[in-house]
Amino acid sequence: MRFSPFVQRISGHGVAAWDIHHAAFDAQREGQDVIILSIGDPDFATPGFITDAAVAALRGGDTHYADLPGRPKLRQAIAARYSAKLGRPVAMDNVIAVAGAQNALFVASLCLLQAGDEVVVLDPMYVTYEATLKASGATVVRATCDADSGFRLNAANLQSAITERTRAIFLSNPNNPTGVVLNRDELQVIADLAIAHDLWVVVDEVYESLCYEREHQSLASLPGMETRCVVVGSLSKSHAMTGWRMGWLVGNADLIGHAENLSLSMLYGLPGFVMEGALAAVLAHDEVTQGMRDIYRRRCDLVVAKLSECPGIRVLRPDAGMFVLVDVRGTGLTSLDFAWRLYRETGVSVLDAAAFGEPAQGFVRLSFTLGEEKLVQACERIAGFCEKLA
Repeated sequence: MRFSPFVQRISGHGVAAWDIHHAAFDAQREGQDVIILSIGDPDFATPGFITDAAVAALRGGDTHYADLPGRPKLRQAIAARYSAKLGRPVAMDNVIAVAGAQNALFVASLCLLQAGDEVVVLDPMYVTYEATLKASGATVVRATCDADSGFRLNAANLQSAITERTRAIFLSNPNNPTGVVLNRDELQVIADLAIAHDLWVVVDEVYESLCYEREHQSLASLPGMETRCVVVGSLSKSHAMTGWRMGWLVGNADLIGHAENLSLSMLYGLPGFVMEGALAAVLAHDEVTQGMRDIYRRRCDLVVAKLSECPGIRVLRPDAGMFVLVDVRGTGLTSLDFAWRLYRETGVSVLDAAAFGEPAQGFVRLSFTLGEEKLVQACERIAGFCEKLA
């Protein structure tokens, strides 16, 4: 029996990178002493008022088909927030609600790309981007952001990656795994190249409300990007709603129309009660995310301080997000070997950051999504492991 070539396009190293996390998750479920720092899943519950809104909707019988692109009130609330953020009017017709940021990226790639196209990505990138983009049949071209520069945008690398076959640029800002937030000059480089070469730009802004060191500016707010920039958003990280699978696309109305047609064939919209919870979350966006940001900032400070004195490793403080990259090249181990040995010898799971792209070879990514007591335990185990290696 044979499978479709599509199956091969959505596999690869980025997908296999999760093996260590799955092993740790299974071990934890069996009651073993493991500390999982390999995924960005907040340890606290969704705020109660959001859950209450969804439960009330369920109890009220909100269990039927709902508006395919998202309920008008929810889309209007998202549009209002982006109108304020971008400094220009964003209409409800510029928004579609989808099942999480990953699905939003998938929908965008299928709407914008086809076989024979090239899509440029800033490397390193989130692990599943490659599979998501290859699903369209397009070729992924990597524009390297070097470790020596702190993984910041390399304008020359981006420009040289663009050819006559390039159709779009995909990136995350803030970046996962590096935590880098692009500044205005870096955003302008991307905008200028997109305009000059008539390219789409799809920017994943899932972590935009969790910025610590610099203020986030959306690429879509720059002149000339109104119709060519597509923004991916989500409530997963900002509101501790990973399991709700609630995200959206913001783009020009024609694109949203195509996305709606695709969603009709794929998901047939979101559950109504999920959208009622999402509406409550979006309307209270700033109040919720400020509290989340303060928690993650404290945790980030803790992890950076605890690991900074460990022999053989170097911690890169992030601008945003819920992850820290750790340079383990000084230990003499590859990042993959470091991650697996750390897990097997201490029970702490982290991800080999090389799965995010070759520039992150020699780095591991760890999350600070657990409480401070657990984070201290994890850091002590990592420190002991590094001392033994030294």
